[in-house]
Amino acid sequence: MHIKDKLEQAKKGARLSILMYIVLTLAKLLFGWINGSQALIADGLNNATDVISSIALLVGLSISMKPADSNHNYGHYRSEFIASLTASFIMFAVSVQVIVHGVTNFLSGTYSTPTAEAAVVAIISAAVMFCVYLYNRNLARKVDSSALKAAAYDNLSDALVSVGTFIGVMGVYVGVPMLDTIAAIVVGFIIMKTAVDIFRDTAITLTDGFEVETLDRMRHLVSSIPGVIQVVDLKGRNHGVISFVDVTVTVLPTLSVKESHDIAEQIEQQMKEEFGSVETIVHIEPEE
Repeated sequence: MHIKDKLEQAKKGARLSILMYIVLTLAKLLFGWINGSQALIADGLNNATDVISSIALLVGLSISMKPADSNHNYGHYRSEFIASLTASFIMFAVSVQVIVHGVTNFLSGTYSTPTAEAAVVAIISAAVMFCVYLYNRNLARKVDSSALKAAAYDNLSDALVSVGTFIGVMGVYVGVPMLDTIAAIVVGFIIMKTAVDIFRDTAITLTDGFEVETLDRMRHLVSSIPGVIQVVDLKGRNHGVISFVDVTVTVLPTLSVKESHDIAEQIEQQMKEEFGSVETIVHIEPEE
């Protein structure tokens, strides 16, 4: 699948997330306000940040499709990570607001008394977001998009948050009125953890972090190619749906330029076949 096609497929996942989050945000905030559920309102605010995150992801994916230019020789593929980074800051700010509000109500003894409708909305929301998670997870694996993969796990986090909201609302009906407020605080911490996780993973990628396990597999593949005597160096960096790898290998000093070039081409081809969208830059050195 061409890189542009992968980005278009990834944008489908972002659009689905935006649509579902808008619907769930409106439903949760409305029912939370009508039925007096602090946990459901907190859950709705969580989904509101997810709308912003998904829009940022969609914008980032759109910018990623721009071709390389004089200022971006490797293309604009990392734009989706900038969008994820921005979204993480917004999510963190909302999480602080939700936690502070919940703790204030808990200390003052201001507990809400939500109705059964709030519980129904929460459990339906959990089911919907779990389905969205499965769709985006499978799509992320198909197109190999790190940002969409992070969005998928955000979907799963939202599903778990809604389950916690359901438990908090039901706690009121089993004689624990403070459970809804406690659930709101827990939701706030889950939002905060998701924001920190997205920031950490994005920061690692933007600082050219790369999975050690993948590098080891690449090194093993390159070293197994006929003509390669030794893999002197191998480095990788992630650019969203595509990775760039620099590899230095040694070959027999008696090989012709054509023979060395053929080995380099085979390395590039094998890397694409094994790891998908990978641009490999091969440097050939004579074995001393």
